[in-house]
Amino acid sequence: MAYTIDLRGLGRDYGERPALHDVSLRLEAGASLAVLGPNGSGKTTLLRVLAGLLRPTRGEAAVLGCELPAEAWKLRGRIGYLGHEPLLYRDLTGRENLRFHARLHGIADADAEARIDELLVAVGMQRRADDRVDSLSAGMRQRIAVCRCALHKPEVLLLDEPDSNLDAEGRDLTQTLIGRGNGATRVLVSHDHDRAIADSDQVLHLGR
Repeated sequence: MAYTIDLRGLGRDYGERPALHDVSLRLEAGASLAVLGPNGSGKTTLLRVLAGLLRPTRGEAAVLGCELPAEAWKLRGRIGYLGHEPLLYRDLTGRENLRFHARLHGIADADAEARIDELLVAVGMQRRADDRVDSLSAGMRQRIAVCRCALHKPEVLLLDEPDSNLDAEGRDLTQTLIGRGNGATRVLVSHDHDRAIADSDQVLHLGR
């Protein structure tokens, strides 16, 4: 069987300090993995390795059949990454940010406009989409960031505390784009252990 994510003894050090130690797991297509652990246990490091943003120090990692880091370039456009920072240009509007990212992913303008409208409606941001990002609340920026993450319909979603700054309504609305059951394989880091476990098929506990 070909697994969407296949990790074998994965480790990552920062200098002499190990941040990730001997992680092995396999995740099937469409499944959700909850990554739990205390601060400093390597949760964000794991996501960044899977996204091709960090090179592993040891072990082997494959995502969508692509070996990391050698074949990370093949994953461009197939992964949606939502990190601690929303990765939005604050002097642009929400809509302008999404247009920019659509161009990065090679989405035709006509298709992009329809997709952007669909996403903004889904997260309840259609009325504020043309306001500059720096005028939006942290929760509103997070809703736009979720749209950015889901814009290109990625096969894998890497989600680092996706509920950050969201109220109950925001959490419910964004679930339509990045929640379980949308077809994508998900790796979810969350401090809300009960919610993450209930929303996942597998659980990975990382320790210091």
